Amino acid sequence: MNKYVKYGLIALAIIAILGAITVFIKKNNKPQKAYETEAVEKIDIVNQVIVTGKVIPEDEIEIKPQISGIIEKVYLEEGALVKAGDLIAKIKIVPNEQSLNQAKGRVRNADVALRNVEIEYNRNKSLFDKGVISSQDFNSLQLQFDQAKLELQNAQSDYQIIRKGSAGGSSSANTNIRATVSGTVLEIPVEEGNQVIQSNNFNDGTTIATIADMSKMIFEGEVDEAEVGKLKLGMPLDISLGALEKAKFDAKLKFIAPKGTEEEGAVQFKIEGDLVMTDTLYVRAGYSANAAIVLEEKKDVLAIKEALLQFDKETEKPFVEIETADNEFERKDLELGISDGIFVEIISGLEENTKVKVWNELAEKENNN
Repeated sequence: MNKYVKYGLIALAIIAILGAITVFIKKNNKPQKAYETEAVEKIDIVNQVIVTGKVIPEDEIEIKPQISGIIEKVYLEEGALVKAGDLIAKIKIVPNEQSLNQAKGRVRNADVALRNVEIEYNRNKSLFDKGVISSQDFNSLQLQFDQAKLELQNAQSDYQIIRKGSAGGSSSANTNIRATVSGTVLEIPVEEGNQVIQSNNFNDGTTIATIADMSKMIFEGEVDEAEVGKLKLGMPLDISLGALEKAKFDAKLKFIAPKGTEEEGAVQFKIEGDLVMTDTLYVRAGYSANAAIVLEEKKDVLAIKEALLQFDKETEKPFVEIETADNEFERKDLELGISDGIFVEIISGLEENTKVKVWNELAEKENNN
């Protein structure tokens, strides 16, 4: 091998070594990934639960007839203000043929019995006046005669009630449907000509009208089982109505259902709260509403976003990485307090203005040179 070839090989080896060194330097001089940071700050944290529901009257009274028949006249409309005793509707009696025949037969039997007793009574009265029979015997006949007259009167009254709904045109006739309480007529589900059924031990009867006091309203909603354990009677509720966007109402939690109901795989518990009404706004029954219930509240506490938290794979305890130098971080274990779902309270582990690592990488800075 001549010296020129030898020198050429050496030169090629030097060039290859320089190239490898250049690649190595460039690779190691590649900019590191940079991370954003957010500072620990003091804020107010409110842990609250939002409950959906509706606003309804505290009590709704259903007015039902005491006798079956057909609606002859409706005197009021929905929305009308009524007082206890006001006439709502009138029922036309359509008597049952079997009951009517039985009542009529009872009247005939009572009339026959009375005539027979009356004959016996008149015959013995003349004998008593002549002193033929004793006073004790006559008094017994007098009692039978009086009882027969009462039986006829009762039979006639029952017949009139079945046929007309009242005995002798009584002012409290069952055919007159009256309000039992004062309030607003929410609903009249019947019309003139509709057939109605009386309320008794075996049947709820047909509802003629629904009445409620609109000055006493409640919020009714359902709470998930995960939240119901945090609620206590007397808690304040902040009520907002879908129909009245700017209106806010205060309420107090007065009822938490002792038993839940399963809906779509989740157990829900009914809650109720007394609504504090105002004279300036008219709230209608059935408005959809949301109730904000404050579970916990802390003022001016150290907090960070929950998205910054990391959790140890073994202990599952929370920690964050704080900035110690430019793009250099170290781990800090934390003790957490309350959370509102976005921010979480820091009880220990961090100080105000400490910069915490955000797990969103900044775009790498490329050096075109």
